[in-house]
Amino acid sequence: MRSRSLGIAAVGRALPRHYYDQEALLAAFEHEWAGRLFNPRRLPQLHRNVLVRGRHLALPIEEYRGLDSFTAANEAFIRCGLDLGAEAITDGLERAGLAPSDVDHLFFVSVTGIATPSIDAMLVNRLGLRADLKRTPIFGLGCVGGAAGVARAADYLRAFPDQVAVLLSVELCSLTLQRGDISIANLIASGLFGDGAAAVVMVGPEHPTGIGAAGPEVVATRSIFYPDTQDVMGWKIGSDGFRVVLSADVPSVVRAHVRENVDAFLSDCGLALDDISSWVAHPGGPRVLEAFAEALELPREAVARTWESLAELGNLSSASVLMVLRDVMGNGRPPEGAWGLMVGMGPGFCSELVLLRW
Repeated sequence: MRSRSLGIAAVGRALPRHYYDQEALLAAFEHEWAGRLFNPRRLPQLHRNVLVRGRHLALPIEEYRGLDSFTAANEAFIRCGLDLGAEAITDGLERAGLAPSDVDHLFFVSVTGIATPSIDAMLVNRLGLRADLKRTPIFGLGCVGGAAGVARAADYLRAFPDQVAVLLSVELCSLTLQRGDISIANLIASGLFGDGAAAVVMVGPEHPTGIGAAGPEVVATRSIFYPDTQDVMGWKIGSDGFRVVLSADVPSVVRAHVRENVDAFLSDCGLALDDISSWVAHPGGPRVLEAFAEALELPREAVARTWESLAELGNLSSASVLMVLRDVMGNGRPPEGAWGLMVGMGPGFCSELVLLRW
């Protein structure tokens, strides 16, 4: 048995109760965009190509027509985000055997809505968190935010090894959809992205309760930024809200860089690719996931849980990789001492690598 280390005690999650299969969502979009698409057959093709079976939505589908402004959509983000965030943190703390008063630092990542005070501040009252809680709200990381948030929480616990840090991700992608945008990027986004929240509870090795980590130890992390790729992915934010930027170049960027980045990171940690037995990868979409596996020469079963998360939930931006982590912890957990790697990619364009030991 290894000595106690900086580890992940639990992952909580919360999904909106409004779930729709992909065919129901496609029918709604075909009705919305009837007569406006140059090639109407393109929409069902794009929706089916993303290999998503269904998605959770923050609101009942009939209420989205009432979101006639950025203000209305953002108010829904705050209202629903608070509920889901509280549920995810509560679930994570209960799984870890901790109380809200045990949390020393709350990190909050999101890219699908804005609030000041931020969602994490509002949750202090909702959950009864301590008045001396440290808070770090992070906006703009997009899909990489889950892995990057785990890395930043680990950085904090290395400085304060007797404390508890919680990373909360709340992403309500459906509230960003632009009904007036019939670009290919928006049509793909309408079939790919879903809603949900996840909360990672992390405990320093000197925490006085002596609680163990049910999940893996966070051994090392690395951030990689790719210069001059800011137009590959992100948002254009204007009076109508968040307009998606999603370039067809994303898989090419992944193929060009991820193998070199992973090899260099593992080499600096005294490891090689063959030492990694479990993968916690972000489900960016089929083409991105295929490019990732191809670059690293991984068989499909190595990222099977990522494929299943994509099919079941869609892409939840920063929350997705945390959902995959939860699945790996709960089903077929790797043997003690096995090495794992968490990988996220997002706007910048950038990557985050988190070395795990089970």
